[in-house]
Amino acid sequence: MKPVIEIYNLSKMFGIGDATTVAIDNITLRIDHGEFVCIMGPSGSGKTSLMNILGLLDAPTRGEYYLEEKPVAELSQRKRAKYRRDKIGMIFQNFNLLSGVNVIENVALPLTYRGMLHTRRLKQASKLLTTFGLHEREYYMPYQLSGGQLQRVAIARALVNRPAIILADEPTGNLDSKSSEIIMSELSDIHQRGNTIIMVTHNPEIALYADRIIQMVDGKIASDTKEPIKAPDPKRKRPLSSYRKATEAVANMLARDDSDKKTRKHKRGKR
Repeated sequence: MKPVIEIYNLSKMFGIGDATTVAIDNITLRIDHGEFVCIMGPSGSGKTSLMNILGLLDAPTRGEYYLEEKPVAELSQRKRAKYRRDKIGMIFQNFNLLSGVNVIENVALPLTYRGMLHTRRLKQASKLLTTFGLHEREYYMPYQLSGGQLQRVAIARALVNRPAIILADEPTGNLDSKSSEIIMSELSDIHQRGNTIIMVTHNPEIALYADRIIQMVDGKIASDTKEPIKAPDPKRKRPLSSYRKATEAVANMLARDDSDKKTRKHKRGKR
């Protein structure tokens, strides 16, 4: 399978001298076309920093990054912006929709930067919104929609340029369980059409939709599996017990992380 993303000995640091923080610590990773990859790990493990670099929103301190076999370091700012516009669709936990613009204009916005005529932009956005069952809400304002509907609008906006790569940062983080299942069903359908999806989540059950799970700890890749995991049927109720073996280790890890943070906070309070 042809690689979409390749990174070699990549690191990202913030600050200088004794105040330096290592967000990503010398990782090497390859993601092939058509994979559905989930990145997990406790807070501060480097997940968001890695997603920002993959999305061309930030640059590594050192290391190499190849996007579709092209070295990103050699791309001009203009070419990086073009790649970000045409090749990468981004979905955020907080939706990042424009509050003063209606739904259809929000979805059509990325097409503006391609120089597409306004009527054609709206037609393409409308077609995509119909696919997501939001045709009747095209002219609603974001504040008139539920959380699940807002995320579906955000996904439609990410797809309107027909990108090959979808980066989803906690796409269900602000949603209830029912809305989360709907969103993940739609992401699974997008994956089945051939898109490469890279998703960050803290939810072990959401991670089961991916066919590859990467665990990050302290800026490093602690584990990486390519073993296929059968995605649950979104139309059927899914008791936690049916996934217990697959999720216990992750849940325990997250619980330990929360406990460590509380201990550190308690110690600081005593001082």
